[in-house]
Amino acid sequence: MNEPEAAGQTNPLRLMGIFAHPDDESLGCGGVFARYATEGVETYLVTATRGERGRYHGLPPGDAGHPGSEALSRIREAELRAAAAILGIREVSLLDYRDGDLDRTDPRQAIDRIAAHLRRIRPQVVLTFAPEGGYGHPDHIAISQFTSAAVVAAANTDHAGDATAHPPHAVSKLYQMAWPEGKVTAYQDAFKKLTSMVDGVEREAHPWPPWSITTVIETREYWPVVWRAVSCHESQVGAYERLRNLAPEHHEAIWGWQHFYRAMSTVNGGRVREADLFEGLRASYRSDTE
Repeated sequence: MNEPEAAGQTNPLRLMGIFAHPDDESLGCGGVFARYATEGVETYLVTATRGERGRYHGLPPGDAGHPGSEALSRIREAELRAAAAILGIREVSLLDYRDGDLDRTDPRQAIDRIAAHLRRIRPQVVLTFAPEGGYGHPDHIAISQFTSAAVVAAANTDHAGDATAHPPHAVSKLYQMAWPEGKVTAYQDAFKKLTSMVDGVEREAHPWPPWSITTVIETREYWPVVWRAVSCHESQVGAYERLRNLAPEHHEAIWGWQHFYRAMSTVNGGRVREADLFEGLRASYRSDTE
């Protein structure tokens, strides 16, 4: 585990992604992780579950060829760590919540545990899912809510629990992943329909209106790195292979640019679209490469 250097020494820029499953980091923000790691930003990842209730090479749980949830959890953790290494992520932390049940866990415990990681790592920028979870996935929605609450708790001097091991920390910027029309169209071209069935109701991805997207990060140069990271999730590769053969304009929509909603910032604001997650911060911090 790589403890961040004490504030006042190198005072580096730090980015933390907080997501629900192995592969969220690569498919959701792989280009951003790769770009900022290359630029000298310290990058960290917190993943809530091990994805143990997922398919295995397209086979559903219970199929004779499926290794079972316990084995799949080990497989997917190894895949996650391999992908993170390719993306330049310094540390992966797993919360070990049950895949598919994240919205049923004790919220105070989950918030406290995420807040403890925020206080320990002390990132200026945090990334997570948007409130609708991309396409309504309950785990995505839960981690979005827990992360937002943990950002508040980590800065609260009265917050107790595991987070008391480190002093309070105020995150400067919280971003949520936004899906513009081009990205939704590209995913639908690969998967036909990106949906989540919850309580008998089909939830479907819908594009964000362009005016609601506050931040667009160019990541075209990092597409080969991201694809290598995605390919590490070999147990899930049956679904991802369809991404390889998309039309060029759909590759560009998914991998060339990454879109976010700036949900909170203590250093900037307004309607001018950002091209840097650390806008408003770079004058106060320096990266290891400077």
